[in-house]
Amino acid sequence: MNKGKVVSLGIQHVLAMYAGAVIVPLIVGGALKLSAEQLAYLVAIDLATCGVATLLQVWNNRVFGIGLPVVLGCTFTAVGPMIAIGSQYGMTAIYGSIIAAGLFVFLIAGLFGRIVKWFPPVVTGTVVTIIGITLIPVAVKDMAGGAGSADFGSPSNLLLSFGVLAFIIVFYKFSKGFIRAVSILLGLAAGTAAAALMGRIDFSPVVDASWFHMPMPFYFGVPTFELGAVITMILVTIVSMIESTGVFLALGKICGRTLNPEDLAKGYRGEGLAIMLGGIFNAFPYTTYSQNVGLVQLSGVKSKQVIYAAGGMLIFLGLIPKVAALTTLIPAPVMGGAMMAMFGMVIASGIKMLSAVDFSRQENMLIIACSVGLGLGVTVEPELFSQMPESVQILTDNGIVAGSVLAILLNGFFTYKNATGRKGISHSIQENRTGDAAAS
Repeated sequence: MNKGKVVSLGIQHVLAMYAGAVIVPLIVGGALKLSAEQLAYLVAIDLATCGVATLLQVWNNRVFGIGLPVVLGCTFTAVGPMIAIGSQYGMTAIYGSIIAAGLFVFLIAGLFGRIVKWFPPVVTGTVVTIIGITLIPVAVKDMAGGAGSADFGSPSNLLLSFGVLAFIIVFYKFSKGFIRAVSILLGLAAGTAAAALMGRIDFSPVVDASWFHMPMPFYFGVPTFELGAVITMILVTIVSMIESTGVFLALGKICGRTLNPEDLAKGYRGEGLAIMLGGIFNAFPYTTYSQNVGLVQLSGVKSKQVIYAAGGMLIFLGLIPKVAALTTLIPAPVMGGAMMAMFGMVIASGIKMLSAVDFSRQENMLIIACSVGLGLGVTVEPELFSQMPESVQILTDNGIVAGSVLAILLNGFFTYKNATGRKGISHSIQENRTGDAAAS
């Protein structure tokens, strides 16, 4: 693959995760009343750290790194806890808790990696399907103009978003090779150009942004360690590990690679290092981004070279905020149209994984039904568990996590070997192997 293709595909990955990477610092910084200068630092350092974290995870060595085409970004699960910790203890306690949680993830990675037997196709397929389903509302809101926008659902927004989606579909059908692989990028470019002709592009973010930014460790002060804050952030990282497990296994299927417990452990260690890095540079806890799974599936390009390029671009964007601001010019409807295609492919990938499930066992149908139902239900009605303690809400206020945890628990319940001698977890392991063979 020549350098031009690698760069183009890398840009596509950056654009796929950029909005998610930027919105978290904007939400957290706004809630904690940071100054304009502090908020600018938070956005820029987040992009740079996303790049470094991605490179750590793609680099497969003996200690850490999953070695799959993954992109890391700040986890949405941490938004609420970070705001709560910052409001109660201050900014330094946020980053002390992130560093401690990253160390925790790194140290328990080997133990956590041995739970692969709890992830047969009925669990992995369900998790990936839930990931796709819970991401669709994000795409739909952007297609309409973005949540809270004054022109939400206007004909012009729908024209842009569905125009981008149609553009991607047409290019995907009538093109081959590289053109097909960058259909998402071409759709975003065409949609942004159309929006510019409609007078919907505001260049002020580029004009106002500075040219260079130097990352600074402990920008907000020396980290402090509050027990309550540390426990809360550890719970957040456990949730992130559960989400990442589904993404790792999904990408393993897409890339034709069967992951063993040690592979998963190295992936968790990579995330642990990334989280500690986020704490040191006053950024965020990092996790593997599920939206990029759809891009890998849609483009068919599984090369790690592309992800190395994407990681380098993120670092570059984080060091030069004026260049990074260029990507903010993409209007929400344009991004929404592209995300609909990408997130839909995540659902399709989950359904493909579920095709390896033995549906002669009625329990499997119940596992899928209840888990997908809860995941979608929590996404539609996030206040379902609002009266529960905060420590419980961390596991229940996210549809992906709630549905995934239920799938794991139900699979364990139905496959547990009881005293009557019925088939237990060994059946689940065998089913996993059967599913792997079918997928390959």
